[in-house]
Amino acid sequence: MHLFGFESYVRASLMIEVSEGCRGIQRYPGGMDRLETRELAYFVAVAEELHFGRAAERLGMAQPPLSRAIRQLEQRLGTELLIRNSRGVRLTAAGEVLLHEGRKALEAVSAAARRTQRAGKAEPRLVVAMKPGGDAGLLNGILEAYEREPDAIPVDLEFSGPGEASGLLRDGRADLAFLHTPYEDLSGFDTEELLTLRTVAVLPSGHRLSRRRSLQLAELADEPMPNWSLDNGNRVLHTAELMQLISLGRMTALLPESVRVNLRADLVAIPVLDAEPSTIMLSWSERSRSRAVAAFVRAATEVREPAQVV
Repeated sequence: MHLFGFESYVRASLMIEVSEGCRGIQRYPGGMDRLETRELAYFVAVAEELHFGRAAERLGMAQPPLSRAIRQLEQRLGTELLIRNSRGVRLTAAGEVLLHEGRKALEAVSAAARRTQRAGKAEPRLVVAMKPGGDAGLLNGILEAYEREPDAIPVDLEFSGPGEASGLLRDGRADLAFLHTPYEDLSGFDTEELLTLRTVAVLPSGHRLSRRRSLQLAELADEPMPNWSLDNGNRVLHTAELMQLISLGRMTALLPESVRVNLRADLVAIPVLDAEPSTIMLSWSERSRSRAVAAFVRAATEVREPAQVV
């Protein structure tokens, strides 16, 4: 996750609380120390690369000032963040915490800038992120209901690959997203449950299990499944790619039953009785104060009422 070109033009400071035992060189009222986005960006780059040279190259700076900046950060926080020895660089327990919290802080600053820029446009638009078919057919009705809302503004749809819609929402490129539990991280979002769907196994029509009326998870234990991880270079990027791999017999997948709507003729979808169902969650930033977002949520709630379980 490389957000760090952002620190070159954003110098806004983040107020991050640290423990009373920290020996910061600059103290502020209320037991707070000021950490700038630049410092967090430096640390996160080093923590992710675990190599000062690579981190400096990634940040477009020389290594000596980067090393000094990390030392100064450790002194200010009063704790060691990195262990440096002949075997390389590794994180301390405190470093692990700052890496996790620093990523979130940088994402929040970046998202705030994007949302502010979009809100300041002469003709603001509401951006809704989703993977193709990720609305299970609800979107048409939601848009019709939304148009009747007095706070409605024009809507743009941002289509994404599996697992990517939450990132668009988190970094401020989208105002709302159709996300799916239990597969996606909803932390930092407010949500509204729209629809719960059974899970099906998608198989090629010639598969040994393709004629079954239903399946159990144990029967699929040896089947190759897609890797949805954003950190894996070999992950499946798009639904069309996944369906092609399944058709070729190289993969099977557990997906929401809504996949049946546009399923290829050479594939089958079979209910998996003991698989956890998936739930479509309309999600938006928990910090949002947008009337347009609130209007879209009201419209979605109105549409979802007749049927919540498929």
